[in-house]
Amino acid sequence: MNTPENTAPWHPVARSADLRPGANIVAGFAEGQELALWRAADGTAQAWENRCPHRSVRFTLGQVIDNRLACAYHGWQYEAGSGQCASIPAHPAMQAPRNVCAKTFGTTEAAGMLWVHLSPEAPPAPDTLGGAVPAGWHFCRTLTVRASAGTAREALARNGLAEGPAAPGWRGRLGGTETVTLVLDAQPGLAFIHLWTEAAPGSAAMKALHAAARQLRTEIEALPQG
Repeated sequence: MNTPENTAPWHPVARSADLRPGANIVAGFAEGQELALWRAADGTAQAWENRCPHRSVRFTLGQVIDNRLACAYHGWQYEAGSGQCASIPAHPAMQAPRNVCAKTFGTTEAAGMLWVHLSPEAPPAPDTLGGAVPAGWHFCRTLTVRASAGTAREALARNGLAEGPAAPGWRGRLGGTETVTLVLDAQPGLAFIHLWTEAAPGSAAMKALHAAARQLRTEIEALPQG
């Protein structure tokens, strides 16, 4: 039986390669939810609400310490996976409060992307996510458009791209170059379009796709926004 939780979408929020183990914290969005994206030292990808539960400071201002995320304000540290507060450096002898926990979301990695489900206990990711981008294709760019995700998808359809029958990607030709796109519903009136192509980096076909992507953004943003 389908429920609202297990029919909700998985969102392609960032490239997996952009998250380095035990290093950077990347800001992301999905359906208006602001996210802190990071990879623990053990390699597991994390997507948390970008807000420390102690004083609501953005986690993206903090740092990754092994398998914990540390807030920039008072340094409180939270465990990867659970989001549970594990350490208060200013009071090392004090036991961390068990009722303080960062809000976490379900994650999976497929097709070179980090996907987020806006639920802490997400249903299993569909196998089709892995087929969203053909093996061996090259990432081109992420296009930021000031329009809704629905408007972006309508524009892709008008440009001859079609949604795959078994995967979330849209496939067709942009600027004469075979392309696959994934659309992220980031915020109201803001969408990200991730583009891949079979064309080699630096090739004339790749450059043509970059130019077509810029034209596509202009086209989308010129449309009436509902």
